[in-house]
Amino acid sequence: MFEVAELGHKVSKSEYNKKVPELRTQLLTLQQEISSEDFSVIVLISGVDGGGKGEVINSLNEWLDPRFMRTNAYDSPSDEEQERPDFWRFWRTMPAKGTVGIYVGSWYSEPIAQQVLNKSSDIQFQNELTHIKQLEQELADDGTLIIKCWLHLAKDQQKKRLKKLASNPETAWQVTDRDKKHLKLYDTFVDVAENVLEATSSAQNPWLIVEGSDSRYSSLTVGQHIADKIKQHQIARKNYQNNSTYIPTENQLNVLDSLDLNLHLDKKSYIEQLNFYQGKLNKLAREAHLKKISSVLVFEGWDAGGKGGAIRRLTHALDARNYQVIPIAAPTDEESKQHYLWRFWRHIPRAGRITIYDRSWYGRTLVERVEGFATDEQWMRAYSEIRHFEESLTDHNIIVLKFWLHIDADEQLKRFKEREQISYKQHKITEEDYRNRAQWEGYSLAVNDMVARTSTRSASWTLVEANDKRYARIKVLKTYCDKLEEKLASL
Repeated sequence: MFEVAELGHKVSKSEYNKKVPELRTQLLTLQQEISSEDFSVIVLISGVDGGGKGEVINSLNEWLDPRFMRTNAYDSPSDEEQERPDFWRFWRTMPAKGTVGIYVGSWYSEPIAQQVLNKSSDIQFQNELTHIKQLEQELADDGTLIIKCWLHLAKDQQKKRLKKLASNPETAWQVTDRDKKHLKLYDTFVDVAENVLEATSSAQNPWLIVEGSDSRYSSLTVGQHIADKIKQHQIARKNYQNNSTYIPTENQLNVLDSLDLNLHLDKKSYIEQLNFYQGKLNKLAREAHLKKISSVLVFEGWDAGGKGGAIRRLTHALDARNYQVIPIAAPTDEESKQHYLWRFWRHIPRAGRITIYDRSWYGRTLVERVEGFATDEQWMRAYSEIRHFEESLTDHNIIVLKFWLHIDADEQLKRFKEREQISYKQHKITEEDYRNRAQWEGYSLAVNDMVARTSTRSASWTLVEANDKRYARIKVLKTYCDKLEEKLASL
């Protein structure tokens, strides 16, 4: 595979100086064009040590407009990053639509390093590559252009370059003990890299292999490749047509219809169980914090379904230093320029802490589906994207609990009227709440599909009969306590 990058490609200084102005003009023009378009560009610069990645990145930073681009450099994960799923640190820096993100030390670096150093099994390695392909597919499906460049050096060239850098006092700092160690592992590294490039190169996200022995050649080649890929992507986006149409199944049984909404608790029983489960939760949550077990709790349900009340009974039992509640509304301008999962990745908790989402990423399959804010293709694709997202959390030993608080239409109307009469609840009721009632059947179908397609063994849905608020709150508390007990017992 790498033979094409060992042929001695070179560009003279005069030819380089002649080509750079034209290429720079192309890149700046394209940046201006995409600054108002609905996609972002991710450029991955990877390769062997001493392959000239730094020179290429410096050239791109010189040629591109810094207002619409950002370079992200990653080394080994920090303590904070290790306490979260692997992709968390990359999601935080995803470029917004209309901008370019350059990554050196990307999501490929750590899996390759671990495999080369024999610190991961073949199964673990293949699983990591599968997750990488899923990530890139999800980004590409959202319109992101991913450009992957691998800078290669032959073994003798790498040895020569590192020796030259080490002998110069001005550049000696660039050669680390790790580089010297990796030089001894060159053959293993190249074998692993070849497998990675073969496994993760697709028609949509191919790898470009570039010879890195001459920095002028590699910089021009990478720069021109970026310009060409952006032009191709612009044409493809203009020609794209969404031909997918969702046809609902007739007479589909609805999982919500199986719930017994007559379940209730009297006040005395409620107070007794509330005190019991809040005390139990406090103890379990403190133990989970000590043992670095994180939790992500998702609350969805009908308007006035009691999500806020259930969340307050939970948080009353928790240490305020160890949890955060994230209320989700319509995306802001900043959030609209990102993949819809971006704003949720940002709040994934550190080890031992809790994040509670008051509404969540399921907006893509609920309100965005029913109200037409997402195309059929987008919300149908979201089921697998969400499963992958939640799988990345549970694979990192994070508890994921998802609650749907269900009430019937009569109970909802009753609560709407009550809110209108109570001064401190009037802000909760809007014309949109009443308008959404007209879409009850559409939302019911969407909820049924959501539960059927995203309830997995590791991240299942808990359907809560919520016509009686007391019963609903206790069920939520008990479910979380049970899950914490189960998790802690498995350690």
